[in-house]
Amino acid sequence: MEEKGEAITFEDAMKRLESIVETLGEGNLSLEDSLKIFEEGMELCRFCNKKLDEAEYKVEKLMEREGGEISMEEFKVAE
Repeated sequence: MEEKGEAITFEDAMKRLESIVETLGEGNLSLEDSLKIFEEGMELCRFCNKKLDEAEYKVEKLMEREGGEISMEEFKVAE
């Protein structure tokens, strides 16, 4: 997914998706505009899901142990 010729980041995609949800929730768009922005939102959703899947795969690969076993540990985010 690209934004004006540049690759969009996960964070930018999430911000845009949040904006789309808010805009659609207001209910002020025409049907055509609503469908157009909904389609953009679905594309962003697929993009974000793909990025999350890639990150999960990368984390699992990094956590693999020599025996091919995956060590799943709870990941805590500092607040």
